[in-house]
Amino acid sequence: MTQAAIQADASDAMITMTGVGKWYGAFQALHNVDITVAQGEKIVLCGPSGSGKSTLIRCINHLEAYQEGEIRVGGMLLGHQSKTIDAVRREVGMVFQQFNLFPHLTVLQNCMLAPVKALGLGKADAEERARQLLERVKISEQAEKYPAQLSGGQQQRVAIARALCMRPKVMLFDEPTSALDPEMVKEVLDTMIALAEEGMTMICVTHEMGFARQVADRVIFMASGAIVEEAPPAEFFSNPQHERTRKFLGEILGRH
Repeated sequence: MTQAAIQADASDAMITMTGVGKWYGAFQALHNVDITVAQGEKIVLCGPSGSGKSTLIRCINHLEAYQEGEIRVGGMLLGHQSKTIDAVRREVGMVFQQFNLFPHLTVLQNCMLAPVKALGLGKADAEERARQLLERVKISEQAEKYPAQLSGGQQQRVAIARALCMRPKVMLFDEPTSALDPEMVKEVLDTMIALAEEGMTMICVTHEMGFARQVADRVIFMASGAIVEEAPPAEFFSNPQHERTRKFLGEILGRH
């Protein structure tokens, strides 16, 4: 494990993944993954398509089951028991590539649903919390609309507000801007930057390298289900150590 990977000791680690392996049948999707994420740390995961990035973060809240190694979130061992999984999911918010909003519920109702159902929050308190967070992501004026009435960027900001309504300790982002038109990307990234500046622990799978430079404490490059390289952004972009990293950066930065 690199020094960067172990910089967060056990006392302040929010997430630890130790020797994590994941298979789909005979195909191994994750190979001996070791990551430690400190409280308040911002990690950007990048790499070519099929490198295991999304699988990795989906293992953190058990949307994907892992078969080898150990994952701890906020000190809790993420096993395969539903009680533990539910407890971890209450600590971890997730925003997907697709917005996954309920089309038959208004923006406000989408945000209120989980705190009422999963946390037992009263409807008045849930509404107050939802309105505060819609204000925080600068979309409060859309509260009574339905998802189909919003742009993609607006829907993704609602998805972020909805996740924040559970008051998570960690936020996971799985390519949150990849389904958006280019002019909508900035409004979502601005929301994520503001969240990072407030101290939220974040792991973000993204190809937005400008975001990585501005926000990340570490950039982790994955290929073929394994961590190839990790470093602070200045070092990662100016002096990549591995040929696979150099090739990836050359390709992705060449597109912009």
